[in-house]
Amino acid sequence: MRLAVRLCLPALWCVFGGVFSEFSSQLSLTGKWSLRNSNRSVSLPVQVPGCVHSALQQQGYIQDPYYRFNDVSYRWISLENWTYTTTFSVPASLRLKRKVLLVFDGVDTVSTVSLNGIAVGTTDNMFLRYDFSVRDLLKDGENVLEVRFLSPVLYASEQRKAHPYRVPPECPPEVQHGECHVNFIRKAQSSFSWDWGPSFPSVGLWRPVRLEAFDALRLVQVSCVPLYSESSASSTFNPPLRVKPQPCSSVNTVVIWRGIDLHSLCVCFFSFLFFSIFQKKEVKLWWPNGHGEQPFYNLTIQGFQDLFSSKVYFRTVDLYQGQIVGTPGLGFFFRVNGKPIFLKGSNWIPAHSFQDQVTPAVLRNLLQSAVDANMNALRVWGGGVYEQDLFYHICDEMGIMVWQDFMFACAMYPTEADFIQTVREEVLQQVTLCFPLEFLSAGVNYDIYTHEKQQMSSENTDEVKHRPFLVSSPTNGVESEQEGWVAADPYDPLYGDVHFYSYLADCWDWRTFPRTRFTSEYGFQSWPSFSTLQPISRSEDWSYDSNFSSHRQHHQDGNQQMLLQAALHFHLPNSSEPLRRFTDTLYITQVMQAQCVKTQTEFYRRSRSEAIEGKGYTMGALYWQLNDIWQAPSWSSIEFGGKWKMLHYFAQSFFAAVLPVGFEDDGTMFVYAVSDLSQELKLRTVTVHSWSDPDPVCRLESDLVPVPAGSAVPVFRRPVAALLAGCGRCTRLTCLLTFRLEDAGGSQQGPTNHHFLCSPKDARGLQRPNITAKVQEDERGFTVSLRSAAVAPFVWLDVGSVPGRFSSNGFLMVSRNVTVGFNAWRPTSVAELSASLTVTSLTDVYRV
Repeated sequence: MRLAVRLCLPALWCVFGGVFSEFSSQLSLTGKWSLRNSNRSVSLPVQVPGCVHSALQQQGYIQDPYYRFNDVSYRWISLENWTYTTTFSVPASLRLKRKVLLVFDGVDTVSTVSLNGIAVGTTDNMFLRYDFSVRDLLKDGENVLEVRFLSPVLYASEQRKAHPYRVPPECPPEVQHGECHVNFIRKAQSSFSWDWGPSFPSVGLWRPVRLEAFDALRLVQVSCVPLYSESSASSTFNPPLRVKPQPCSSVNTVVIWRGIDLHSLCVCFFSFLFFSIFQKKEVKLWWPNGHGEQPFYNLTIQGFQDLFSSKVYFRTVDLYQGQIVGTPGLGFFFRVNGKPIFLKGSNWIPAHSFQDQVTPAVLRNLLQSAVDANMNALRVWGGGVYEQDLFYHICDEMGIMVWQDFMFACAMYPTEADFIQTVREEVLQQVTLCFPLEFLSAGVNYDIYTHEKQQMSSENTDEVKHRPFLVSSPTNGVESEQEGWVAADPYDPLYGDVHFYSYLADCWDWRTFPRTRFTSEYGFQSWPSFSTLQPISRSEDWSYDSNFSSHRQHHQDGNQQMLLQAALHFHLPNSSEPLRRFTDTLYITQVMQAQCVKTQTEFYRRSRSEAIEGKGYTMGALYWQLNDIWQAPSWSSIEFGGKWKMLHYFAQSFFAAVLPVGFEDDGTMFVYAVSDLSQELKLRTVTVHSWSDPDPVCRLESDLVPVPAGSAVPVFRRPVAALLAGCGRCTRLTCLLTFRLEDAGGSQQGPTNHHFLCSPKDARGLQRPNITAKVQEDERGFTVSLRSAAVAPFVWLDVGSVPGRFSSNGFLMVSRNVTVGFNAWRPTSVAELSASLTVTSLTDVYRV
């Protein structure tokens, strides 16, 4: 569904970006510039890095672009040509260097660059770093730098008109309110619209600008690739130094690691230089979240002054695609430091339409939310941007593996020489940064793959073999390669990774899901909460049938699909008060989404140790998607602004290291124990409840069952009829099940889980619980104490616009009293939280 074109794990190495040497000097050109449109009717100061939309909003020319229908109202911005201008003076010491480069780390997108009235070059790729030689153009005194941008929309249209044949898709679906021909321009593909995002084709200098001057050596970057040898308990460190060829010069570079001079080198006429550091002492290994710690070592590379200082992590990673005994097809799983790892996580999209507004705080909050939901992996989707360095550094620190796509998605692409050349440079720059070698899918880009593979080999970058790569996502992996890189059935569950979406089939029926080796995309939509929508809407918008609700839904029939799926198991909200009915409907879509993704994820996790008809041995579940780009319905588990949806609270449980999973098959109730731990457990489990009473009807125990490390095994099996017969007057309609895993000492392992024996809409005895809540504060923070008169499914606590999150939410309340914590992200009080708090459960949204 969404093509991805590169697999790499940036969290498995560290990257040092920059352009420095002991002989270089720099002059930053970031900060204040001026901005004007083509007829000079708009002229204003602007910050670089930044973009036109952000500048116009900051200076009061436009409202919030995310407000109501402004994505359409502000279409004119992307249809204009814009010019950035700055003036600067250059120190004589810099101008006297033998070489002076004007360096743009990111230009979005098509522009002509002029210095003192002389054109020095052009840009056409948002993802490239551009270097222009400008020494002879610099003046004593004031220098004028201009970057003249063309409209990305009109440029893409002109490129398409000049193209001799159709390259699909021509335009996005009408429901997306987007622009056409995005595949003809190398910028974020989602910026022309997507099924979860608006059309804001941005323009601007989105990354830093500077002058760099040097005499001999220009070190473009240092990429650290630590290799660990288990047999010798030692480590080899290979930092390749990418050097731009300059006139021959000997340079002594010293690597300092914990204060020890480990190596020195001499450089002359190398494009890439590799050297090794041998450390005979055993090193501490980096592990994914949930499998160990993330220790690091400090590395400094020095000349006459410090050049680089950063963290180094030691770990190995490989992608197993070999035979599995007794099954057809091939395996597909990752091993870190030799240990098979079940990848648990989600898909990352751009956190904002305007990258200058993605702050360190935004990144850290979203990534911490992933870790707190027990995720160990994120896929950076190929229709956005290569994320800023900080994103990957935080992933390293937190133990998040990153499946990295090249920036191509859901389209064919031109194959003309100019387009291929800019893609080739993009590939080389990105490969240098993260050292996988992964390329494009769909056959049309095969020449890029073969050329770059040969070129990288010719440049002695043979350690790229230590980074697994795939031709696309979904893919059949090595099977696709053997089929000429384009598989006859790229969704074959016996190979590689699979994407799966089905919005009309009953998501509570696990038999509708494919048994796969790895599922890298799957999911269901929901709406965000009212507190997220309220600031960008008006009261007339607060209806599920409003023009606003229709406009924000960019997936064809998405609003109807959510209600159809919810109606399979729930009564739909029927309040006569319009606002209440709207907020209740938002709630029921989140209930539906959370339960659907829970069911599918648990199916994949319990399938890790078994195959049925050769299908199974699943070793990865990355649901679509983690975050939102704006306030709208989407597949995300985190709303724009960072608020957790019910799905993300559910993910805390269904991604837990130890998890009980219950399901029915042919009238028999099964409970599987799933363990990601490195040691064996002995577990047993089922509690039966009546819908009408919080007190349990009966408890059932199984024998202690060994659960090997990294496995999923059945620990309970009983016909449902027999189970209910032993519990008084229980029937499928009057009772439900909860279950937990306990060890021999009676200690609970993992979260408590549940299984509904019927749809809640058919449950007999389910009543309104009349939950009361009390907010308190002590030295540990805020808590909310709940008391319920009845069993309450999907209890949802909301404190409106107060930012923060609860320790648990959306839960099944089967006891009379529950206390949850609240972590506030800004100062608040008991009074404010009490006034803002609402508590909703399933029966509160309709009359029964």
